[in-house]
Amino acid sequence: MVEAENQASPSSLLQKEFDKTRNLFVFLVHLIHQVALYAEVEAGQRASKNLPDQADLSVNIKLAGNSLVWQTLENDNFKKACEIVKPQQWIQDEMVKGLFRQLSETHEYVQYIAEDSREKSKEKEILKFIFGTLILNSENTLDYIDEHFTNWEDEGEVMIGFILNYLQKPSSIDFLDLVGDEKNKFAKDLLATAIDKKTITEDIIKPTLKNWDPERIAVIDMILLRLGVCELMYFDTIPTKVTINEYIDLGKDYSTEQSGHFVNGILDHIHKDLVNTGKIQKISHKNK
Repeated sequence: MVEAENQASPSSLLQKEFDKTRNLFVFLVHLIHQVALYAEVEAGQRASKNLPDQADLSVNIKLAGNSLVWQTLENDNFKKACEIVKPQQWIQDEMVKGLFRQLSETHEYVQYIAEDSREKSKEKEILKFIFGTLILNSENTLDYIDEHFTNWEDEGEVMIGFILNYLQKPSSIDFLDLVGDEKNKFAKDLLATAIDKKTITEDIIKPTLKNWDPERIAVIDMILLRLGVCELMYFDTIPTKVTINEYIDLGKDYSTEQSGHFVNGILDHIHKDLVNTGKIQKISHKNK
């Protein structure tokens, strides 16, 4: 299995990372749905007691009919995504039950089921509450997600944005291609360019290192520098300031404490040299 992965093309490995993002997103949407749908499960279980009381027989199941949930469940794109991802494999009944029971004791839930109408804004609000207040504040749930999705630590904040966007504009989401054609193409083009221009970019980077031993520089820092130089030289629609600032942030997030400063200094120096030698030609952007 490991040997097969080593033989896989860089493009296919990158696609696997995109798939991980999709899988995590589909699972989170599915988890929200399952908490909402559990209202009906709860009602059925309480009604089937040997001696159910009036409270057991009158459990409110409004949440299980949430219009946004059913709009998504009936969406062909979401159905296909679920067939591929199979998010139910990660769902634990106890986790869903625990989240629902916690929800049912909140003022927000009591207020939601007390209203007969199904205003779109209210349907969205209760799902936002389930995700933003219950799921994201449940240490056990977050630990479970982190354990089963290795990309949660890196993509958690982005994923929260994706979920909130889905809850606000569900019809705008492509569950099968969360990244989008444009970003997908850019990522693959950048990867292919970085591989193809490895010698050229390293020959540009090494003279700027001066007192730094190239062999002792963090591997991630060198990769970031290569990617940054590729963007500066070969992606003419990306402003140079955008490139430099993004790689500074990536250095801070994924490498050492000093990486942001290091990447900033090297890329800024390289940028000036490339401008002076006419090797940077950006479209509709001033190179400052």
